[in-house]
Amino acid sequence: MRKVNKFAIWAFALSSLLLSSCVTKVKENQSQPTVSINPLSVKFGDPYVLLASDGMYYMYGTGGGAVDGFSVYSSPDLVNWKDEGQVYRGNIEGSWAVANFWAPEVYERNGKFYMLFSADWKVNPTKELENFRIGVAVADKPTGPFKELSSAPLFDPGYPAIDGNLIDTEDGRTFLYYSRCCYKNPVESEIAEQAKKEGKFDEIEESWIYGIEVKPDLTGVIGEPILLLRPPLKLDDKQSEWESRSVTTGEVNRRWSEGPYTFKKGDTYYMMYSANYFGGKNYAVGYATSKNPLGPFIKSPDNPVLEKNIEKGGIVTGTGHNSATWSKDGKQMYCVYHGRTEKTGNERVVFIDKMGVDENGRLYVEGPTTAPE
Repeated sequence: MRKVNKFAIWAFALSSLLLSSCVTKVKENQSQPTVSINPLSVKFGDPYVLLASDGMYYMYGTGGGAVDGFSVYSSPDLVNWKDEGQVYRGNIEGSWAVANFWAPEVYERNGKFYMLFSADWKVNPTKELENFRIGVAVADKPTGPFKELSSAPLFDPGYPAIDGNLIDTEDGRTFLYYSRCCYKNPVESEIAEQAKKEGKFDEIEESWIYGIEVKPDLTGVIGEPILLLRPPLKLDDKQSEWESRSVTTGEVNRRWSEGPYTFKKGDTYYMMYSANYFGGKNYAVGYATSKNPLGPFIKSPDNPVLEKNIEKGGIVTGTGHNSATWSKDGKQMYCVYHGRTEKTGNERVVFIDKMGVDENGRLYVEGPTTAPE
């Protein structure tokens, strides 16, 4: 009978244990989330992401191949996105919206999904070139189909309005933020005077951000709109340089305050907004804060918090019109926005970067990034 080598048995057992541990570690590493690289393949402008009660993320935006309406992408992890197709179509019989479908946002409320969107209103007796209004569509699922809640826009402020955004307060009230378009809104300011003196433009039109209370069922408004944000009037205003770049570079005779996205942290409302020409490289994001949903809002001295990075060796320009979403455990906030690169050209594509509010109440965005996360 052959003698058993106890040392050999012990060594074999130890090596098997180590190998098993290594295999387990490899499997654990393989199960980690897929690496994300900006920009995403989704070709949206004005992206908005909803984390729905079914545990999935849904992204809506301008363009993306939709005809007279909007498409949606779904994702379990903010990394891998599936095209779910077109979920809303206007310019059909009974629709108030006939063209230029922009900036959809979707909210889950009482078991339904409500889409806030901008479009050209078919009622246009004076034949305005920009006749945009904000409307609401509703669906039973985040993937639609969405049907218009009314045969008319949510309300008519008497001027073109776009980029609707909603927030609910603890006392059960709902507020709408939107942007009045630059169209036929020339404004006298030191920036306009300088542009005229330099021979750039004879006048400067501006868009402004307003707020108004809306009915909880989103069928109408309560009260009158209140002006909340506008481009600065003075050249020595700290916000003037970055918010006026489209004018000072001779790009276009307009200044924008648009694309509001508002959330509350603690007792403070944070309103993120975009400035400069949405089709140019200087499009950027700032924010303002208030203790009340209808202001007054004070712009941050840290603005802009998101802008092009080509001067710093990066490849991204035209960063703007953002929304925000959260990780499923609610611990990490993400900024969702569109931008451009040399490779994508004029096509707007989606970026997602980490963001947050620090211990001093200062909002920050860790972007734009194009490296693995």
